[in-house]
Amino acid sequence: MLNGAHTTVANSLNWKAGYMENSLNGRKALVTGGAGGIGAASVRALAARGAKVVVADVDEAAARTLADEVGGTAWGVNLLDVEALQTLTLDCDILVNNAGIQRISPIEDFDPADFRRIITLMLEAPFLLIRAALPHMYANNFGRIINLSSVHGLRASPFKSAYVSAKHGLEGLSKVTALEGGAHGVTSNCINPGYVRTPLVESQIADQAKVHGIPESEVLAKIMLTEAAVKRLVEPEEVASLVAWLASDDAGMVTGASYTMDGGWSAR
Repeated sequence: MLNGAHTTVANSLNWKAGYMENSLNGRKALVTGGAGGIGAASVRALAARGAKVVVADVDEAAARTLADEVGGTAWGVNLLDVEALQTLTLDCDILVNNAGIQRISPIEDFDPADFRRIITLMLEAPFLLIRAALPHMYANNFGRIINLSSVHGLRASPFKSAYVSAKHGLEGLSKVTALEGGAHGVTSNCINPGYVRTPLVESQIADQAKVHGIPESEVLAKIMLTEAAVKRLVEPEEVASLVAWLASDDAGMVTGASYTMDGGWSAR
């Protein structure tokens, strides 16, 4: 009896593993900022489940290297060139809006050009990409819009006026997309991680130390992780696993949602 039960469980796990490996067969995905960090982890997670992935990144060489690794294609693109995006058409089934940058400064010292750059890259560009992708998704009655937001899409922090504004705006855009897309088989959701172990976060440490007047060695404990119950950085692969699930058929009834992955930060 125990051997039979063990065999049944093993078969179930094997079936599930096989299902996950092929759960996105026939789907085409586009990941922005796909050459590194969360984007690269997402590219690998989607490709591992059978999707053909377009790696979109301003660093075309890095995008091509990763695309070659996963059997996808590279798209060297500057998402700040919003005029070029206005006439774009996309034939992807899964769109992952991930590209982002960060600037840290008090509002009175914040460079207006930096503010506009962040809003353009992290809010206007996702809008234009969603706009370009929806006709194909509507025609096929299937689409997955996955927006990499942040805990800062739900909570504010000092010295991040542009980033917090962009992420709050992305939350609203995602919900509107969910309401409009529901009748066409298109879902739209946000993922809201805390600080993720990426070059973007690591590059903030010196800026955070300067603006808060503390040594760089104290930034993680005193600034980045102070609100979280789980005192560690989020790993890119953890975020990518949620990206892959939201892209799947299993998530067909999940839309207009914001999934926190912040170690309990937003529970406060």
